[in-house]
Amino acid sequence: MTYNVEIIIDLPRDEVIKKFDNTENMKHWQRGFIAAEHLSGVPGEVGAKMKLTYKMGKREMVITETITKRNLPDEFHGTYDTKGVHNNQENYFEDFNGNQTKWISKCDFLPTNFMMRVMTTIMPGAFKKQSKTYMVDFKNFVENGSSVADA
Repeated sequence: MTYNVEIIIDLPRDEVIKKFDNTENMKHWQRGFIAAEHLSGVPGEVGAKMKLTYKMGKREMVITETITKRNLPDEFHGTYDTKGVHNNQENYFEDFNGNQTKWISKCDFLPTNFMMRVMTTIMPGAFKKQSKTYMVDFKNFVENGSSVADA
C-alpha cells in the first residue's frame, strides 16, 4: 500500500529541519512516543538503526528505524519495521514561497503477516490518517510550540 501526504509549514526550511532532525523533539509531535534508543551505526547517518517505542492504546509498539538516505535539508529516508509491517518512507523538504516549507512524505507499507494484510486491505485510510496526524502535530509544534506530550 503506497500513498503520499504533504503539508505546508509556515517557517523557512532551515528552521523546520532543525526541529525535524532532533530526536529529543519526537515526543512533541509523535503521539504515543515513549523512547528512542540508538542500536547501531553513527547516530543520524545512513545505516544507523534506532529502536523507537510507542504506546498505542493499551499496547506498546517497538519499531526499528534504519536510515537509508540523509541529504538534509532536502530529504531524509528510512525504513521502519515492526511486527507485521515494513514501511519505506521518503521525506522531502522544499522551500516554498521563500518563508515556508513543503514537507512531502511518500509511504510504502508492506504487510508481512496475514493480519496486517487484512488491515491494509480493509482500512487503508487509517495508515494515511496516522501519517497526516504526525505531520499536522509537527507543524503545530514547529510553528506554535504546541506539544502532544502535554496532551
